[in-house]
Amino acid sequence: VQLQASGGGFVQPGGSLRLSCAASGSIFNLRTMGWYRQAPGKQRELVAIITAGGSTRYADSLKDRFTISRDNAKNTVYLQMDSLNPEDTAVYYCKALAVVRFGDAGRDYWGQGTQVTVSS
Repeated sequence: VQLQASGGGFVQPGGSLRLSCAASGSIFNLRTMGWYRQAPGKQRELVAIITAGGSTRYADSLKDRFTISRDNAKNTVYLQMDSLNPEDTAVYYCKALAVVRFGDAGRDYWGQGTQVTVSS
């Protein structure tokens, strides 16, 4: 299973970005998918997660500005980020709990990360 993240880049404060993460490979079932981020010198932290049924959970500090969604037909998860500020600068990673064969419990897979830089 491979996760390919895209959509990062440079944006001015107050701007928006939309991240995408597509899962590919031998996938029987994709369960919870999510986004995490890691700023320089800090630990990786949860941004948001979404179940296969569409239930979501956000970091409290981000839920008013970020929106997670997914397209199950495309095995893709998205993160819409609005009103970005310099504190949002980080590498954003996607993660998916994927089952590769019937009966397996599944395991977590990580994408390679995409850099988001917010600066004037």
